[in-house]
Order: sequence, then C-alpha cells, then structure tokens
Amino acid sequence: MEDNIRAKVKGLAAEEAIEILTAHLASHPDDEEALTLRGIKYWSAGRRSLAMADYLAAIRINPESRAREALKAATEILDYRNKDLYNP
Repeated sequence: MEDNIRAKVKGLAAEEAIEILTAHLASHPDDEEALTLRGIKYWSAGRRSLAMADYLAAIRINPESRAREALKAATEILDYRNKDLYNP
C-alpha cells in the first residue's frame, strides 16, 4: 500500500478510514495491506463479518499476510464462551 494512504487513515475514525480504504481498493483491489487495514477498521466499528471477509481476502492474496494473525484473534474472540454463564 502507498505510504500516503497508510498515513491518511492513521488516527481517523473507523467510518472515515473505511471510506478512504474502500476508494483506494477500488483502484488497487490486490492491496493486501489495505484489505487488512480496512478489516481492522471494520472490526473496530463492530462490523465483524466484513472485517473477517477482508482478512480472508488479504490472506488469499498473500498467505503470509499479517491478516492471518488478525483473523486468528477475531476467531478466538468469537469462539470464546464462558460456560459459567450457562450453568450458574
């Protein structure tokens, strides 16, 4: 990803960053770093399925992408169950 795009979204609110990254991805669909960043922003905005879709797309482009760690963390969070809540 171009450094100026990375700098452009750094520190922005999730929705604003998502708009910029989506526009960037329209012309650079194989930018796995942009997909990963947009996935991170989607996750922070509570849009979990879109985040995971972006992580998977980034991994398809580059199997060694840092999106792999983001996907693993997201899956662990979603798989977490507190069994004490079911059997008080």
